[in-house]
Amino acid sequence: MKHALLSILALCGYAAIATAATPTPDAGELKAMTARFAPVEIRVDLASLPENERAALAYLVEASRIVDALFLRQRSPAVPAQLLALADDNSPLGRARLAYFVLNKGPWSELDHDAPFIAGAAPKPGGANFYPLDATREEIDAWIRTLSDTDRLAATGFFTTIRRTPEGKLTTVPYSMEYQGQLGELARLLREAAAATKQPTLKSFLEKRAAAFFSNDYYASDIAWMELDATIEPTIGPYEVYEDEWFNYKAAFEAFITVTDAGETAQLARFGKELQGLEDHLPIDRKYRRAKLGGLAPIRVVNVVVSAGDGNHGIQTAAFNLPNDERVVAEKGSKRVMLRNFQQAKFEKVLLPIAGIALPAEDRALVQFEPFFTHILMHELMHGLGPQTITVDGRATTVRQELKELNGTLEEAKADISGLWALQQLMDKGVIDKRGERGMYVTFLASSFRTLRFGLNESHAKGMALQVNYLLDHGAVRIGEDGRFSLDLAKTKKAVTGLTHDIMTLQARGDYAGVKALLDKMVVIRPEVQRVLDQLEGVPIDIAPRFVTADALLRTVR
Repeated sequence: MKHALLSILALCGYAAIATAATPTPDAGELKAMTARFAPVEIRVDLASLPENERAALAYLVEASRIVDALFLRQRSPAVPAQLLALADDNSPLGRARLAYFVLNKGPWSELDHDAPFIAGAAPKPGGANFYPLDATREEIDAWIRTLSDTDRLAATGFFTTIRRTPEGKLTTVPYSMEYQGQLGELARLLREAAAATKQPTLKSFLEKRAAAFFSNDYYASDIAWMELDATIEPTIGPYEVYEDEWFNYKAAFEAFITVTDAGETAQLARFGKELQGLEDHLPIDRKYRRAKLGGLAPIRVVNVVVSAGDGNHGIQTAAFNLPNDERVVAEKGSKRVMLRNFQQAKFEKVLLPIAGIALPAEDRALVQFEPFFTHILMHELMHGLGPQTITVDGRATTVRQELKELNGTLEEAKADISGLWALQQLMDKGVIDKRGERGMYVTFLASSFRTLRFGLNESHAKGMALQVNYLLDHGAVRIGEDGRFSLDLAKTKKAVTGLTHDIMTLQARGDYAGVKALLDKMVVIRPEVQRVLDQLEGVPIDIAPRFVTADALLRTVR
């Protein structure tokens, strides 16, 4: 492990610094904190890949290490040096600190409201390392309001940092300049992979993404990623904006290097054909619906070989919907990628034990992998439906820009609850077997406790708190004398439609104040929910992947 960490830190360009004072938790406490993540060996059968494609995959695995280095820099300027200091401490306490640091990609415990677990570590910066450390959110916001339309687009865009000039004024710096050294090496490895593969769409994406690292224009490579159809399915670059807790403007680097499960992908292709019909029947005012979605809506079921950067810290991603660039979504739609081996591990290690505690005996058998998998799929599909580009006070804008730091939480709640709404629509239409109706809702209910355990500093958990409390308030969820949760199916269906309407209407209006009022009221853990969560102490909260196949591949390129 130490060799790999030192390699990553060398890529960051940081030297060692003196070790900070003794951390707050001791070695035993840190091991208990780490044990909340169930270790899972991630092995993927690559026997069907020709030798040249395995070589391309190996280069991409190597590239993922640089993504880790970039993400460490983006979290905070201090993180790489803190990691190097920990890597030099071979005591039992030092080993425990290092293991938990690597799991969290920083000195903040994500399951404990980002509390620092190393003495002397500063609180997690809300603006990460995207803005000057001496700046405030209010200063940045006020400066952005003074800019011309063109400069404002750059300042609020995904792929720039905000820095100070020598005179102390704020200015934008493109990622291509901010991370020039690492991006150059990343581009080299992607071009090596492109030279190795014989798959045209994979080659095209890798070459265009490598070029984007220099041009800072990701549009062409996002289009190529949408058109990618290959046995290897890489997602690599700056994507999600949750790390920017001030505004949700800035994209963090992540990588998911995966191989396609062709059989499962073919089975789910029918869902993509239903999206326009779902958009046309969304339970919102007709004027907020889109008459024509983007042309592509590919769904890929994959198995992860390795994940990195923003794609591998704390709670592991089960699926994702990208790209986030509203221009690409409007033109081409968005791609939904289902991480099947991660989902299977989460279901077995986490969800089944939760169901045994949170649900009455008669409902436990209804909790199955298929509805769990299908709802995650529909969650990702619904990210691409509903309001995206909107008009507020006569100006064209986006939901993301209007809702700022509130966007992530509301968007995750929207995808969850509207995913249930959409699955009900497809059951009523006969696309999905309606005999699984109650099992779908019961599996979601069990999974709600899984998500709430992520902590209310995390967007998915905050979004789930909103949903659970809404269902409680509308009588959809019933609590037995033993404290276990069950559903009133008719009231649940009605509440799901109601909350889908409320959330999407707030998004369509770009109503920051309305969203803030809703979240302030509803993003809480109520006593009856907390009583169930307290009983889950012995159940892992999530998985900690160990990338066995990726490690073997790395040895082929060194």
